[in-house]
Amino acid sequence: MLELEILYQDEYLVAVNKPSGMLVHRSWLDRHETVFVMQTLRDQLGQHVFPLHRLDRPTSGVLLFGLSSDIASKMMPLFAGRDIHKTYHAVVRGWITEAAVLDYPLKIELDKIADKKAQEDKDPQSAVTAYRPLAHVEVPIPVGRYTHSRYSLIEMKPETGRKHQLRRHMHHLSHHIIGDVNHGDGRHNRIFRDNYECHRLMLHASDLYFQHPITDESIHIHADVDETWRHVCVSFDWSLTLLSEGGSQGEVKSSI
Repeated sequence: MLELEILYQDEYLVAVNKPSGMLVHRSWLDRHETVFVMQTLRDQLGQHVFPLHRLDRPTSGVLLFGLSSDIASKMMPLFAGRDIHKTYHAVVRGWITEAAVLDYPLKIELDKIADKKAQEDKDPQSAVTAYRPLAHVEVPIPVGRYTHSRYSLIEMKPETGRKHQLRRHMHHLSHHIIGDVNHGDGRHNRIFRDNYECHRLMLHASDLYFQHPITDESIHIHADVDETWRHVCVSFDWSLTLLSEGGSQGEVKSSI
């Protein structure tokens, strides 16, 4: 039986390290699935849990739950009001050489089935992502007209929470996140599958910061990466310390 890694727990909240590929809760869109974070955690703790936010199915990392409906109602305004601060890490195609803030509004991304009755003509919503490069690599694997392929390890801090915001923002910059089948580049996804045993989206929710609504403590929750991430980092000679807050910027490696 799968047991989730618990990153933080008190009498009000619990956070887990969500595995890539696992749905947060049941969905009629994925009726064939049998394993979900919410139900698994409920069985593991022996009590009901209340999801406070979501991570896309292919994204791994910190996922926070309330242990009562009352604490959930207190936490929801923090997420809605930008009082929860999140840090993500990703591997993207190409070299990002400078830190920047992307302010690029996004149109609502509708699901063909679940959102078929929703409005499609709404104005784009504000979407802001701060990002910075942590490391680079160039590998002798040809792609297109190039004899080598280049990749970057980046840190991202979303200031808004639009659907698929990080994936769509990186697509806009032509620095697609590796493993993204909807907004990515299939050629580079194939390189990672064939050469680095990487069959997942290389996007990880590493850190969550917030002021505890009951105790008023400053809470920082960190989630370590999985074996696929570790294998990619070892292959590129990237230190795993780069995936912690304050990781060095601009490290450049060449993998032969």
